[in-house]
Amino acid sequence: MGTDGARQLTHGEIMGALTGILIAVLLSALDQTIVNPALTAIATDLHAVNDLSWIIIGYFVTSTALMPVYGKLSDIYGRGRLMMISIAIFVAASLLCACAQSLVQLALFRALEGVGGGGLTVISQAMIADFISPRDRGKYQGFIAGTWAFAGVLGPPLGGLLTDHLSWRFIFWMNLPLGLLAFMLCRRVSRRMTNPPARSTRLDYAGALLLIAGVSLVLLAVSGSTSGWNAWVVSEMGAGLVLLALFVAQEFRADDPIVPPRLYRNGIVVGMNIVGLLLSMVQFGALVLLPVYFQLVMGVPATISGVMIVPMLLLIPVASVLAGQFMVRTGRYKPIFPVAFVLMTVALIAFSRMSALSSTLSLELAVGLLGLGIGCCGPVLMAGTQNAAHGADLGAATSSITFARSLGASLGTAMFWAILLVPLASASLGSTDALFHAGHAGIVGLPAGERERVMGLLATGFHNVFVISAAIAFATALFSLFLREEPLKTAPRSRLVKLAQ
Repeated sequence: MGTDGARQLTHGEIMGALTGILIAVLLSALDQTIVNPALTAIATDLHAVNDLSWIIIGYFVTSTALMPVYGKLSDIYGRGRLMMISIAIFVAASLLCACAQSLVQLALFRALEGVGGGGLTVISQAMIADFISPRDRGKYQGFIAGTWAFAGVLGPPLGGLLTDHLSWRFIFWMNLPLGLLAFMLCRRVSRRMTNPPARSTRLDYAGALLLIAGVSLVLLAVSGSTSGWNAWVVSEMGAGLVLLALFVAQEFRADDPIVPPRLYRNGIVVGMNIVGLLLSMVQFGALVLLPVYFQLVMGVPATISGVMIVPMLLLIPVASVLAGQFMVRTGRYKPIFPVAFVLMTVALIAFSRMSALSSTLSLELAVGLLGLGIGCCGPVLMAGTQNAAHGADLGAATSSITFARSLGASLGTAMFWAILLVPLASASLGSTDALFHAGHAGIVGLPAGERERVMGLLATGFHNVFVISAAIAFATALFSLFLREEPLKTAPRSRLVKLAQ
């Protein structure tokens, strides 16, 4: 016990505090997977089809852009109260989504929901770092990974069930009881935590506005780039990059910057951010394109294509727990990276060599191997970054990893989708949207010569995607060999935890 009246929590106390945080994570994670099956019903009910993607894009842009701001705010004002504010915003926005009467309203309310969701993602990880030591954190990071995997498996069928038997609006109504439970449990955690020491400076509002505007424009450009780099997309990207350059200049002038420049003078933090960005490029490229591969090349229905990636989703938390146990026993994390990325490389090379005639067993083995590799990295990235960060920068360091991974997801999805479309676009097949909408059955129904040509172009596109993904994974494995490592600390940041009341 320290002189400030704080002590390390027992396992039972940690699990009690972790329960509320996990429910908050579930609230955010489930909302990102449960909406997709309802898109068709939403389009029919609100009489809007062309701009339906804004329901997804709006949430993603606001949640990603605000992550660094949330990290800094939690360092200044405390994580417990900010978590409750994030939950309140998320639940209020969900109720507005449930009552939306037009697509414009729903897209705006989803963007507001992302404001709360970004806080849930960042602050949950930072709160855990407040009362669990870096070395022991791996044991509990598996619960976070398991929650995301659970949401990934449960979300789509639950969304379909609610949409078919009740209404798509119940997808948002269900956030009310779940949010209230998360709020009450996180409030109990918050009352056990002290606020950070008084700070003489306030949030850098100019930097926050430049960051949010710049990131939003870049992400909007990346989202729009999947249909081609027209003048509007290029203008968005250019304006976003200019604003981000102004943000960097502002950070060097600010008394208390959103993203402290000193954070990126730490080689470990920089290395972890690079690894996190590349990991998410590979991970989300696979999550988005593997179901498309199963549908178009192998001819399986959409529902079955989603089931076929379940082994990856289930093995991610298993691998997370194994990596956590390694860190607990050895106090090290660096050796995990090369092994994890080599597993991903092998899986992606296996995908590049498969065809419509490949066995389901060989496909599922590769899917599972990919999940093992991805799962090993999550707890290592977070624990290694938080272990290296100065106490006053814990929130900023945590948000740097979540931001890098979110940005990597966006870049990877856009890049690999574009790589897939290049052979099709160069062959003058007409509308690729129509081709993808027709699916495998539409391709099979083409005249023999045209069918063989289309299948060959699809095979080329997917082969390129998997080979480039494998190259990125292998390059990251090599890069990780040169990362600097600090032994994981064995003491939590106990000064932030009060004695049990």
